[in-house]
Amino acid sequence: MVVLVTGSSGQLGQSLQFIAPKYPEIEFIFCDSKTLDITNLYNCEIIFSEYKPDYCINTAAYTAVDKAESELEKSFAINVTGPKNLATVCEINNTFLLHISTDFVFDGTKNSPYTEEDIPNPTGVYGQTKLQGEQEIQAILENYFIIRTSWVYSQFGNNFMKTMLRLASERDTLSIVNDQIGTPTNAVDLAEVLMTIILKNQQSKIVNQQSKIFNFSNQGQCSWYDFAKKIFEINNITINLLPIPTSSFPTPAKRPKYSVLDKTKIKKVFGIEIKSWEESLKNCVKQ
Repeated sequence: MVVLVTGSSGQLGQSLQFIAPKYPEIEFIFCDSKTLDITNLYNCEIIFSEYKPDYCINTAAYTAVDKAESELEKSFAINVTGPKNLATVCEINNTFLLHISTDFVFDGTKNSPYTEEDIPNPTGVYGQTKLQGEQEIQAILENYFIIRTSWVYSQFGNNFMKTMLRLASERDTLSIVNDQIGTPTNAVDLAEVLMTIILKNQQSKIVNQQSKIFNFSNQGQCSWYDFAKKIFEINNITINLLPIPTSSFPTPAKRPKYSVLDKTKIKKVFGIEIKSWEESLKNCVKQ
Protein backbone atom coordinates (compact mmCIF):
# COMPACT_ATOMS: atom_id res chain seq x y z
CA MET A 1 0.00 0.00 0.00
CA VAL A 2 1.32 3.42 -0.99
CA VAL A 3 0.62 6.45 1.22
CA LEU A 4 1.62 9.86 -0.13
CA VAL A 5 2.06 12.65 2.42
CA THR A 6 1.99 16.30 1.36
CA GLY A 7 3.58 19.06 3.44
CA SER A 8 6.17 16.62 4.79
CA SER A 9 8.39 19.37 6.23
CA GLY A 10 5.64 20.65 8.57
CA GLN A 11 5.14 19.33 12.10
CA LEU A 12 2.46 16.77 11.21
CA GLY A 13 4.45 15.69 8.14
CA GLN A 14 7.54 15.24 10.31
CA SER A 15 5.46 13.37 12.92
CA LEU A 16 4.32 10.94 10.21
CA GLN A 17 7.96 10.43 9.19
CA PHE A 18 8.78 9.81 12.86
CA ILE A 19 6.24 6.95 13.18
CA ALA A 20 6.62 5.56 9.62
CA PRO A 21 9.16 2.85 10.63
CA LYS A 22 6.39 1.25 12.75
CA TYR A 23 4.49 0.50 9.50
CA PRO A 24 6.89 -1.53 7.31
CA GLU A 25 3.97 -2.81 5.21
CA ILE A 26 3.32 0.72 3.94
CA GLU A 27 5.37 2.49 1.29
CA PHE A 28 5.40 6.16 2.33
CA ILE A 29 6.07 8.91 -0.21
CA PHE A 30 6.92 12.11 1.67
CA CYS A 31 6.61 15.27 -0.41
CA ASP A 32 7.50 18.76 0.75
CA SER A 33 6.28 21.85 -1.11
CA LYS A 34 9.32 21.80 -3.41
CA THR A 35 8.56 18.24 -4.53
CA LEU A 36 4.79 18.66 -4.64
CA ASP A 37 3.28 22.12 -4.93
CA ILE A 38 -0.39 21.40 -4.25
CA THR A 39 -1.38 24.78 -5.72
CA ASN A 40 -0.15 23.53 -9.13
CA LEU A 41 -2.56 21.01 -10.68
CA TYR A 42 -0.04 19.85 -13.31
CA ASN A 43 2.54 19.15 -10.57
CA CYS A 44 -0.09 17.12 -8.68
CA GLU A 45 -0.97 15.13 -11.82
CA ILE A 46 2.69 14.26 -12.48
CA ILE A 47 3.41 13.11 -8.91
CA PHE A 48 0.20 11.08 -8.63
CA SER A 49 0.70 9.36 -11.99
CA GLU A 50 4.27 8.47 -10.95
CA TYR A 51 3.48 7.01 -7.50
CA LYS A 52 -0.19 5.97 -7.88
CA PRO A 53 -0.90 6.29 -4.12
CA ASP A 54 -3.69 4.33 -2.46
CA TYR A 55 -3.98 7.09 0.15
CA CYS A 56 -2.98 10.74 0.28
CA ILE A 57 -2.63 12.53 3.63
CA ASN A 58 -2.79 16.27 3.03
CA THR A 59 -0.91 17.97 5.85
CA ALA A 60 0.04 20.95 3.65
CA ALA A 61 -1.64 24.16 4.81
CA TYR A 62 -1.18 27.88 5.25
CA THR A 63 -1.44 28.09 9.05
CA ALA A 64 -0.19 31.62 9.85
CA VAL A 65 -3.53 32.74 11.33
CA ASP A 66 -2.70 36.45 11.63
CA LYS A 67 -0.67 36.78 8.43
CA ALA A 68 -3.57 35.19 6.51
CA GLU A 69 -5.55 38.40 7.09
CA SER A 70 -3.09 40.28 4.85
CA GLU A 71 -1.96 37.39 2.61
CA LEU A 72 -5.34 36.41 1.20
CA GLU A 73 -4.07 35.11 -2.16
CA LYS A 74 -1.41 32.87 -0.64
CA SER A 75 -3.80 31.55 2.02
CA PHE A 76 -6.48 30.85 -0.62
CA ALA A 77 -4.00 29.13 -2.97
CA ILE A 78 -2.73 26.69 -0.34
CA ASN A 79 -5.92 26.14 1.69
CA VAL A 80 -8.55 26.16 -1.09
CA THR A 81 -6.96 25.61 -4.51
CA GLY A 82 -4.56 23.02 -3.05
CA PRO A 83 -7.25 20.71 -1.64
CA LYS A 84 -9.28 21.17 -4.84
CA ASN A 85 -6.29 20.05 -6.93
CA LEU A 86 -5.63 17.07 -4.66
CA ALA A 87 -9.29 16.04 -4.76
CA THR A 88 -9.19 16.24 -8.57
CA VAL A 89 -6.13 13.97 -8.91
CA CYS A 90 -7.38 11.64 -6.15
CA GLU A 91 -10.62 11.17 -8.12
CA ILE A 92 -8.69 10.37 -11.32
CA ASN A 93 -6.27 7.97 -9.60
CA ASN A 94 -8.80 6.32 -7.25
CA THR A 95 -6.80 7.61 -4.26
CA PHE A 96 -8.42 7.97 -0.84
CA LEU A 97 -7.80 11.47 0.64
CA LEU A 98 -7.30 12.26 4.31
CA HIS A 99 -7.43 16.03 4.69
CA ILE A 100 -6.49 17.91 7.87
CA SER A 101 -8.72 20.81 8.89
CA THR A 102 -9.13 22.98 11.98
CA ASP A 103 -11.22 24.15 14.93
CA PHE A 104 -11.01 27.62 13.32
CA VAL A 105 -13.94 26.70 11.05
CA PHE A 106 -16.06 27.50 14.16
CA ASP A 107 -16.63 30.93 15.69
CA GLY A 108 -16.08 29.77 19.27
CA THR A 109 -19.37 31.10 20.66
CA LYS A 110 -20.52 27.71 21.99
CA ASN A 111 -19.78 26.66 25.56
CA SER A 112 -19.92 22.91 24.98
CA PRO A 113 -17.70 20.77 22.70
CA TYR A 114 -18.22 21.19 18.95
CA THR A 115 -19.50 18.12 17.10
CA GLU A 116 -19.06 17.34 13.41
CA GLU A 117 -22.69 18.36 12.86
CA ASP A 118 -22.30 21.90 14.24
CA ILE A 119 -22.59 24.60 11.58
CA PRO A 120 -19.20 26.19 10.76
CA ASN A 121 -18.93 29.96 11.03
CA PRO A 122 -15.30 31.05 10.65
CA THR A 123 -14.39 34.56 11.79
CA GLY A 124 -11.12 35.07 9.87
CA VAL A 125 -9.37 34.36 6.58
CA TYR A 126 -7.57 31.26 7.87
CA GLY A 127 -10.77 29.57 9.09
CA GLN A 128 -12.69 30.68 6.01
CA THR A 129 -10.12 29.27 3.58
CA LYS A 130 -9.86 26.00 5.53
CA LEU A 131 -13.65 25.63 5.37
CA GLN A 132 -13.65 26.35 1.63
CA GLY A 133 -10.94 23.70 1.21
CA GLU A 134 -13.22 21.17 2.93
CA GLN A 135 -16.09 22.16 0.64
CA GLU A 136 -13.96 21.77 -2.52
CA ILE A 137 -13.09 18.20 -1.50
CA GLN A 138 -16.73 17.37 -0.70
CA ALA A 139 -17.85 18.68 -4.10
CA ILE A 140 -15.35 16.59 -6.08
CA LEU A 141 -14.51 13.44 -4.19
CA GLU A 142 -16.36 10.40 -2.88
CA ASN A 143 -13.50 8.71 -1.02
CA TYR A 144 -12.24 11.10 1.64
CA PHE A 145 -12.15 11.84 5.35
CA ILE A 146 -11.70 15.33 6.77
CA ILE A 147 -10.07 15.41 10.21
CA ARG A 148 -10.57 18.63 12.17
CA THR A 149 -8.01 19.21 14.90
CA SER A 150 -6.85 21.96 17.27
CA TRP A 151 -3.84 23.54 19.02
CA VAL A 152 -1.31 21.22 17.34
CA TYR A 153 2.19 21.00 18.83
CA SER A 154 5.11 18.54 18.76
CA GLN A 155 8.86 18.26 19.00
CA PHE A 156 8.91 19.22 15.30
CA GLY A 157 8.33 22.48 13.44
CA ASN A 158 7.06 25.71 14.95
CA ASN A 159 4.35 25.62 17.61
CA PHE A 160 3.18 27.05 20.93
CA MET A 161 5.21 24.64 23.07
CA LYS A 162 8.44 25.49 21.29
CA THR A 163 7.68 29.21 21.43
CA MET A 164 7.08 29.00 25.20
CA LEU A 165 10.36 27.14 25.76
CA ARG A 166 12.25 29.70 23.66
CA LEU A 167 10.67 32.70 25.41
CA ALA A 168 11.38 31.16 28.82
CA SER A 169 15.09 31.16 27.98
CA GLU A 170 14.91 34.87 27.09
CA ARG A 171 12.59 36.34 29.75
CA ASP A 172 11.75 36.15 33.45
CA THR A 173 8.04 36.95 33.04
CA LEU A 174 5.47 35.91 30.44
CA SER A 175 1.85 37.06 30.00
CA ILE A 176 -0.40 34.39 28.47
CA VAL A 177 -4.06 34.56 27.43
CA ASN A 178 -6.35 32.85 29.93
CA ASP A 179 -9.82 33.24 28.37
CA GLN A 180 -9.51 31.17 25.19
CA ILE A 181 -10.39 27.52 25.87
CA GLY A 182 -9.45 24.57 23.68
CA THR A 183 -7.51 21.32 23.63
CA PRO A 184 -3.85 20.81 22.70
CA THR A 185 -3.11 18.05 20.19
CA ASN A 186 0.20 16.21 20.07
CA ALA A 187 0.97 15.89 16.34
CA VAL A 188 2.45 12.41 16.90
CA ASP A 189 -0.89 11.26 18.38
CA LEU A 190 -2.67 12.74 15.35
CA ALA A 191 -0.24 10.95 13.03
CA GLU A 192 -0.93 7.62 14.78
CA VAL A 193 -4.69 8.18 14.48
CA LEU A 194 -4.35 8.87 10.74
CA MET A 195 -2.55 5.55 10.32
CA THR A 196 -5.22 3.75 12.39
CA ILE A 197 -7.90 5.29 10.15
CA ILE A 198 -6.12 4.10 7.00
CA LEU A 199 -5.61 0.55 8.28
CA LYS A 200 -9.18 0.25 9.61
CA ASN A 201 -10.58 1.68 6.39
CA GLN A 202 -8.57 -0.83 4.35
CA GLN A 203 -10.13 -3.65 6.36
CA SER A 204 -13.76 -2.56 6.31
CA LYS A 205 -14.22 0.42 3.94
CA ILE A 206 -15.74 2.74 6.52
CA VAL A 207 -16.17 5.32 3.73
CA ASN A 208 -19.89 4.51 3.62
CA GLN A 209 -20.22 6.90 6.56
CA GLN A 210 -22.81 9.53 5.68
CA SER A 211 -20.66 12.26 7.17
CA LYS A 212 -16.97 11.95 6.40
CA ILE A 213 -15.82 14.63 8.82
CA PHE A 214 -14.19 13.62 12.13
CA ASN A 215 -12.88 15.63 15.09
CA PHE A 216 -9.60 14.74 16.75
CA SER A 217 -7.63 16.33 19.54
CA ASN A 218 -6.34 15.02 22.83
CA GLN A 219 -8.82 14.72 25.70
CA GLY A 220 -9.66 17.47 28.18
CA GLN A 221 -9.55 21.24 27.87
CA CYS A 222 -7.47 24.17 29.04
CA SER A 223 -6.61 27.81 28.37
CA TRP A 224 -3.37 28.90 26.69
CA TYR A 225 -2.23 29.98 30.17
CA ASP A 226 -2.94 26.47 31.56
CA PHE A 227 -1.09 24.94 28.60
CA ALA A 228 1.96 27.16 29.14
CA LYS A 229 1.94 26.47 32.89
CA LYS A 230 1.97 22.71 32.26
CA ILE A 231 4.76 23.02 29.64
CA PHE A 232 6.99 24.79 32.18
CA GLU A 233 6.03 22.40 34.97
CA ILE A 234 6.94 19.30 32.95
CA ASN A 235 10.21 20.87 31.79
CA ASN A 236 11.11 22.00 35.33
CA ILE A 237 11.29 25.66 34.29
CA THR A 238 10.63 28.37 36.86
CA ILE A 239 9.12 31.52 35.34
CA ASN A 240 6.71 34.23 36.43
CA LEU A 241 3.56 33.46 34.42
CA LEU A 242 0.78 36.04 34.28
CA PRO A 243 -2.77 35.28 33.03
CA ILE A 244 -4.21 38.02 30.80
CA PRO A 245 -7.51 38.47 28.90
CA THR A 246 -7.64 38.33 25.08
CA SER A 247 -8.42 42.07 25.11
CA SER A 248 -4.90 42.72 26.46
CA PHE A 249 -3.31 40.89 23.53
CA PRO A 250 -4.99 42.16 20.33
CA THR A 251 -4.26 40.21 17.11
CA PRO A 252 -5.22 40.82 13.44
CA ALA A 253 -7.32 37.62 13.40
CA LYS A 254 -10.00 36.92 15.98
CA ARG A 255 -9.50 33.66 17.90
CA PRO A 256 -12.35 31.31 18.88
CA LYS A 257 -13.12 31.87 22.57
CA TYR A 258 -14.06 28.20 22.97
CA SER A 259 -13.05 25.51 20.47
CA VAL A 260 -13.06 22.19 22.32
CA LEU A 261 -13.89 19.38 19.87
CA ASP A 262 -16.20 16.46 20.66
CA LYS A 263 -14.36 13.21 19.81
CA THR A 264 -17.25 10.77 20.36
CA LYS A 265 -17.62 9.94 16.67
CA ILE A 266 -13.98 9.17 15.85
CA LYS A 267 -13.67 7.00 19.00
CA LYS A 268 -16.80 5.04 18.10
CA VAL A 269 -16.18 4.59 14.35
CA PHE A 270 -12.47 3.73 14.53
CA GLY A 271 -12.32 2.28 18.04
CA ILE A 272 -9.49 4.55 19.16
CA GLU A 273 -8.51 5.55 22.67
CA ILE A 274 -7.39 9.14 23.16
CA LYS A 275 -4.84 10.29 25.73
CA SER A 276 -5.37 13.36 27.90
CA TRP A 277 -3.55 16.47 26.72
CA GLU A 278 -1.44 16.44 29.91
CA GLU A 279 -0.26 12.85 29.36
CA SER A 280 0.54 13.54 25.70
CA LEU A 281 2.50 16.63 26.63
CA LYS A 282 4.62 14.54 29.03
CA ASN A 283 5.19 11.97 26.25
CA CYS A 284 6.29 14.74 23.89
CA VAL A 285 8.90 15.97 26.36
CA LYS A 286 10.23 12.38 26.71
CA GLN A 287 10.55 12.03 22.93
